[in-house]
Amino acid sequence: MGNREDLLAAAKRCLIEKGYARTTARDIAAASGVSLAAIGYHFGSKDALMNQAVYESIGDWGEEIERALAAAGDLDAGPLRRFESIMARTIESFSGPNSGLWSAQVELMSLLGRNDELRAFLAGVQTEAATGLAEMFLGVDPEAEPETARLAGSVYHALFIGIIAKWFMDPKQGLTAHELAEGLRIIANRICASPEDSAGGATSSQAS
Repeated sequence: MGNREDLLAAAKRCLIEKGYARTTARDIAAASGVSLAAIGYHFGSKDALMNQAVYESIGDWGEEIERALAAAGDLDAGPLRRFESIMARTIESFSGPNSGLWSAQVELMSLLGRNDELRAFLAGVQTEAATGLAEMFLGVDPEAEPETARLAGSVYHALFIGIIAKWFMDPKQGLTAHELAEGLRIIANRICASPEDSAGGATSSQAS
């Protein structure tokens, strides 16, 4: 690997092992065997490097989930079974070797109010994160159905962030993957059974 790749790989390891805020530029340089100056040369700042590490670590997780779904034969499963399968693997990872990745997500939420660079970075990748989740959870092609992917993916994104925060707040009260799927089924059934919430209903009621 080149210096840039070495730095990024080291930043991803530090993210998991030390967290976002506690990782210093010296930590990354030591873990990568690359000079401190190289961080500025390749990424502009330590924070920019850590932001990229967060982004790519989540991408790595997505690829691992896709491989696991394929191995289990769940890629072609219905949306609810697919959701449960993804969440089962995700919840398992909360206390596994990569648990630091998820605790870092909670940490990032607490830093947004005082880290403009981080907030701008995360705001810039919101749409891509949402469409990626829509593709993962629902199999929606973001190029063929961009608005469907944006809207459905944004709801999944909000749900996902909440699940992570709730689990790290109190793991004993965290829902299992089956319970999450059952809760989602109950919500969907109640919504679909309500005639006033049919397509266009909410818009019409708001306008009146």
